[in-house]
Amino acid sequence: MRKEYDFSKGERGKFYHPDMKLNIPVYLDEEVSAFVDKIASKKGVDRSSVVNEILKGDIKIAEAME
Repeated sequence: MRKEYDFSKGERGKFYHPDMKLNIPVYLDEEVSAFVDKIASKKGVDRSSVVNEILKGDIKIAEAME
């Protein structure tokens, strides 16, 4: 960092929002991506909907095993 930066008037936490949600990107393997794309095109929905459906099903299975 340069010495000439002046942070004397900076405010700590000015842009911090504790209730803010972040949408973190998820990167799928090629095989998984192709599978999801195939299902999405058959159903006429977007990829996110298909991935969410699959994960919700996995959550139900995991909860049943507890």
